[in-house]
Amino acid sequence: MSVKLRLARRGAKKRPFYHIVAADSHCARDGRYIEKLGVYNPLLPKTDEKRVEFDIERVRHWLSKGAKPTDRVARFLTAQGLADWKHGDNPKKAQPKAKAQERAKERADKEAAGSETPAEAAGASE
Repeated sequence: MSVKLRLARRGAKKRPFYHIVAADSHCARDGRYIEKLGVYNPLLPKTDEKRVEFDIERVRHWLSKGAKPTDRVARFLTAQGLADWKHGDNPKKAQPKAKAQERAKERADKEAAGSETPAEAAGASE
């Protein structure tokens, strides 16, 4: 069983509130969890101390057992010095996929062929 430290959503519609939980990675986001470790309230200002609260000792315990934090929880843990989160760097993400690259190449070839003047095309055939 692989354990993740992740957020479980609570709260009303358009009023999110999250529990920071240790859960089996195969369970649903809001489903069964092993232990509640803290809370996260995104509606509070970023400077508010109560925006993110969690039990540091229990988080250390789960990390020592091999639990993997999700990206958002890793950000919270990095602020407390418990994890090492880095912003993702994927420069290939913005590039078009293979089919789009083929279409762009075909379009460029057509434009290159169409940009020849009629005199150049006639001179090339002689």
